[in-house]
Amino acid sequence: MVSFKLSALLSLALVLTAGAAPAGFGSGNGKASKTNAKVGAGPDASSGFGGANAAAAAKGTGKVLASATSLDAIPASTLTQFTNFGTNPNNVGMFVYKPAKVATNPALLVASHFCTGTAQIYFQGSKFAQLAEKFGYVVIFPSSPHEGTCWDVSSDATLAHDGGSDSLSIANAARFAVANWGVDAEKVFAVGTSSGAMMTSVLAGAYPDIFKAAVVDSGVAFGCFSLPGQPEDSWNNQCADGKLVLTGKQWAQRVMAAFPSFSGTRPRVQVWHGTADTILAPQNFQEEIKQWTTVFGLPSAPISNTTEAALPAGYSNATFGSEFQAILAQGVGHTVPLFEQQYLEFLGIA
Repeated sequence: MVSFKLSALLSLALVLTAGAAPAGFGSGNGKASKTNAKVGAGPDASSGFGGANAAAAAKGTGKVLASATSLDAIPASTLTQFTNFGTNPNNVGMFVYKPAKVATNPALLVASHFCTGTAQIYFQGSKFAQLAEKFGYVVIFPSSPHEGTCWDVSSDATLAHDGGSDSLSIANAARFAVANWGVDAEKVFAVGTSSGAMMTSVLAGAYPDIFKAAVVDSGVAFGCFSLPGQPEDSWNNQCADGKLVLTGKQWAQRVMAAFPSFSGTRPRVQVWHGTADTILAPQNFQEEIKQWTTVFGLPSAPISNTTEAALPAGYSNATFGSEFQAILAQGVGHTVPLFEQQYLEFLGIA
């Protein structure tokens, strides 16, 4: 299979699908955006990502903590970069947001950005930090080191427990938070959008000993982007186009192979996808359902499939069990806009 850098293919896809929201950005109204997409263009400003806010966020705080061995060392209510958190093979940037009032033994939310994004832009364009002030949890915003700022979700290393690459860096940052910041080890969660959603799926599959639940917004099944022997951060056309169709058992085997010795409780998973997604085809939503229902031993048909007052018309929440939910958004492109409050409710924070 011919592989390409994920970021390059994504930029090309944005040109070919002009009229769709750029990868990683919601339309702001839950429907497919009509904003023209250009290579290197910023996101639809109505989504909360981009414009003056994103430009300001990209400047960051300017402060880097070389030793953040306690929460007291971290400034409150500002995004702060920290280093020396453990092995970091690709030099992933790591940023933390501590609310003014931290809950006792707080939860940790790891929020991974989309392609073309950064930790600063995801911080600025989401409500994760704002809601941290309300609920008292701590947020880590990783920042991809790769050209185009997509995540490595394709290499053998990133797809294996303690195998290396980007996922190991993020896992080590979470381990560091538990060991040094008083974070409750039973309340470590991951969330992400687009490429960040794929990374979130990787974290749920390869690091079930660390993460207790995950929210995947417009991503793919764990291991779907796998391209053994190819460069990190490679694009898998077969997966993106929804043409990698496996059985539930085959998908589950990919998860199990990531950490063969693990025998504990696996993280709960919630996935979101739009029916008008032209970057990561909607078939990927069905593959995610097959994968996680098999991993959890759940029925292939949902026990309920309902609309919810908190979500726009056309959104349906299929619940397969307490471990897995799948939300399908009719007419929504790439990506489904953020619904942070709903994520936190699923994670058990709100």
